[in-house]
Amino acid sequence: MEVAVLALLLGLLIGSFLNVCIYRLPRDLSVVRPRSFCPACGKTIAWYDNIPVASYVLLGGRCRHCGARISWRYPAVEVITGVLFFVTVLNLGAGLPALKWCLFEALMTGLLFCDLEQRILPDEFTLGGGAVGILLAAAAPGDRWASLLESVLGVVVAAGLLWLVGFVYKAVRHKEGLGLGDVKMLGAVGAFMGLAGALQTLILASLAGSLIGVIYIRLAKKDYSSYELPLGTFLAAAALVLALLRVYYRGLTA
Repeated sequence: MEVAVLALLLGLLIGSFLNVCIYRLPRDLSVVRPRSFCPACGKTIAWYDNIPVASYVLLGGRCRHCGARISWRYPAVEVITGVLFFVTVLNLGAGLPALKWCLFEALMTGLLFCDLEQRILPDEFTLGGGAVGILLAAAAPGDRWASLLESVLGVVVAAGLLWLVGFVYKAVRHKEGLGLGDVKMLGAVGAFMGLAGALQTLILASLAGSLIGVIYIRLAKKDYSSYELPLGTFLAAAALVLALLRVYYRGLTA
């Protein structure tokens, strides 16, 4: 339990960094410099106003300098990442499997909110995540070659299949129906979860996206023919659900 609590605290810190990435990467800004600042007034945020979750609560969700409201996304990302890390380490303990799934959860959380806010899936998360997934597969205990092959197939086949769907859609409808970022993202999912996991993620995301998308379009009175559904958001959510299921069942058999 102590290790899981430490993972929770680490997850809160990682979530804070993810917030920086979610804001800056889609805008092609450095995630290192300058220090954290208020998007409304540009004032640098002091360290004591940048403590995960606690600072948001103490400040009442507003900037100390200009009083502008701070997005709910900041504490949400921190809490989500912390809870995911806690559950993962609680089930798997400290070790390479827990590290793998915590990294994957952080990547998916970042991609979920990047796509939800900006409709952008940064290459740093998609391509970088895919590379990390393959490296971790190569370092996995047991049959490393089988693990590596599963990871590579997950990247190539899953991403290739989604690209083909987008290609056919464009050929038939004569307009873009799928972004290349979604293709690269599914490749990253395949690198961590293998081909079966990537296909399960795609199916679950498509079903959830169709259902929630129809409901949202009707309630918001959007145009069915022009509204762009954030597929990456649903892919990330589906991947997180499936990852947690794997962590849970692996913990039961450990």
